[in-house]
Amino acid sequence: MTGVPASAAGGSGAKPVRGGKLGPAAVNQAGLWNIANILTMVRLLLVPGFVMLLLHNGGYDPVWRSFAWAAFAVAMITDLFDGHLARAYNLVTDFGKIADPIADKAIMGAALICLSVLGDLPWWITGVILARELGITLMRFWVIRHAVIPASRGGKLKTLAQGTAAGMYVLVLTGPLATLRFWVMMVAVVLTVVTGLDYVRQAVVLRRRSLAAERAAVGRTAEALNEAAGSPGAAVGAGAAGTGAAGASGVGASGPAVRLSGGSTPVEPAVSARDAAEAER
Repeated sequence: MTGVPASAAGGSGAKPVRGGKLGPAAVNQAGLWNIANILTMVRLLLVPGFVMLLLHNGGYDPVWRSFAWAAFAVAMITDLFDGHLARAYNLVTDFGKIADPIADKAIMGAALICLSVLGDLPWWITGVILARELGITLMRFWVIRHAVIPASRGGKLKTLAQGTAAGMYVLVLTGPLATLRFWVMMVAVVLTVVTGLDYVRQAVVLRRRSLAAERAAVGRTAEALNEAAGSPGAAVGAGAAGTGAAGASGVGASGPAVRLSGGSTPVEPAVSARDAAEAER
């Protein structure tokens, strides 16, 4: 106990709430060396180790392939926990946003390619899965300015099916288990294709909606600005006519000034429309 208040020591005195949402400044305070990022780094380091274990002694040694399966299983388990920990304890960092998907694609891609090289897995399966993963990643960058495509339940099932099937192929299985792993892989391939098409549909819809909202906002802004620009001129003309007709009453000089000041009020909705357009962008 130091006897120094938490506020004097640079803290707020409040404990972070598990699963609570912090502002951008608070999120940026998460250091690089947190548990979520460490798990991601472990998964990245497991990729070359997994490849060496799987291909040791020509890639057909049941013992070494069991070791490779253990490395693959650890990588899949860390994949389940690092993202959850980052969100639950506000440990989201720029490194984690980039490294986590790279680690996911690296371990799965390494497993599929090595299995195809060994002749255990047809190349067309590896091609379909890798093409889908790369295509969806590029598509996310394509629509990131307009919207963020959320992870779907089907996508999570796809990841689970891929990991289970690849893990079964890493092990040396025979008989009914070998047949079972083939059908599990077929389920993974179907989920891969179906969820990939669904992501494409979502991307197209979200991009169209975003572009339509931008066009509508720009139209409202232009209309409001046109009204604001046209109102003072009309007021000046009306004021000039009023001056000629009512000069004897002593209103002539003040009439245009009053109408000009009143004519400036439409600028306020124009500014609001412009701000709304910027917010929708």
